[in-house]
Amino acid sequence: MPDNSEAVTRLAREESGHVLALLTHRFGLDVADDAVQDALVEALNWAVVPDNPAAWLYTVARNRAVDRVRRDAAAARRLARSAPDLLSVAEHNSDGYGPGGNDEEVPELIDDAHYSGDEHLRLLLLCCHPALNRDTQVALTLRLVGGLTTAEIAAAFLLPEQTLAQRIVRAKRKIRDAGIPLSIPEDLTLRVDALLTVVYLIFNEGYLSRGSATGARIDLVEEAIRLTITARELLPGNAEVEGLLALELYARARHGTRFRGDELVLLEHQDRTRWDGELIEQTNGLLHSALARRQPGPFQTQAVIARHHATARTAADTDWPAIASAYAVLLAMTGGSPVVALNRAVAVSMADGPDAGLRLLAEITGLENYHLYWATRAELLLRAGDADAAAKAFARARELATNAAEQQHLDRRIAQLRE
Repeated sequence: MPDNSEAVTRLAREESGHVLALLTHRFGLDVADDAVQDALVEALNWAVVPDNPAAWLYTVARNRAVDRVRRDAAAARRLARSAPDLLSVAEHNSDGYGPGGNDEEVPELIDDAHYSGDEHLRLLLLCCHPALNRDTQVALTLRLVGGLTTAEIAAAFLLPEQTLAQRIVRAKRKIRDAGIPLSIPEDLTLRVDALLTVVYLIFNEGYLSRGSATGARIDLVEEAIRLTITARELLPGNAEVEGLLALELYARARHGTRFRGDELVLLEHQDRTRWDGELIEQTNGLLHSALARRQPGPFQTQAVIARHHATARTAADTDWPAIASAYAVLLAMTGGSPVVALNRAVAVSMADGPDAGLRLLAEITGLENYHLYWATRAELLLRAGDADAAAKAFARARELATNAAEQQHLDRRIAQLRE
């Protein structure tokens, strides 16, 4: 059997969300998702990779969905003939996409000019239904639209993979069993917070992959930026949308300096002359526009922090007291997020010394299995002069890290301590 795993993985990443979005309008979420997954499994048996894999995926998944609709319709008719009392009211009043529907004609995709054919964003909004809790909205959307694997999403949530998989299954079951209509609200602001959280996590996974990929995944970075730009067009004047876009673009401006081959280069060691100065200037204007609306939010605050880094001519010029203050504001906005508290501790350590940062680290709970907590602790201990404790913290960080570039960085730091 030919090894098509790389080609199929690329197909799943780049096209499965688009195909799923198209089919969801025709067949419903559950049938469409099953059909796309079945088609991807079938793709593993390709003798030769098709000239147009996306078209192949759409055709095969559509045919699988049609077959499913027809089988369910036929089964419903048999049940109606043999035991009509067992049929539910919903089955008698089907809309044609499932049991009881017309199995001879599959309805055409309903277009909505308001969304300019952007099926990815449409499906994002569909998954952000208020009947689902926030974590479920994000996990489901990342799985269905973002092209992330369950393992990658679990890493983004700092959860075990099995826990995340069960969450996604429960979400789909709730949508199906409760008959939740995945309709687009007239007021898109009703779902903008969940939408921005989803896009932000997609961006984070691309910025530094927690899955099997080495270093960054620029495809996810660009997809997140594209989705944020589209959201800005749909939600003109929304300060948090602009804040998220600014945050993403500041990071994008530094992309070319973040890695040396497969080796991670920390911010303080990056060649700032290679940063995209024009993009940084444009992003400064975007952030100024967002802040001028006087509607503060966490994404704008993170963008302010990113601006301090992006506009510092050298690492020594970084305004760490201002960054520490911004993290204090962000900590309050996020209800005491432990990851934000970790970042604040780093900023405080740079402004007031490593002992001040270590005191803040000691107050943080919930990050015992987070590699960056231990890597941060190691660096602060080293700066404070405790090399033995730093070595132990580096070792723990190395045990927990999953990204190859981060693993190499930690290996190098551990080796330097032994010299």
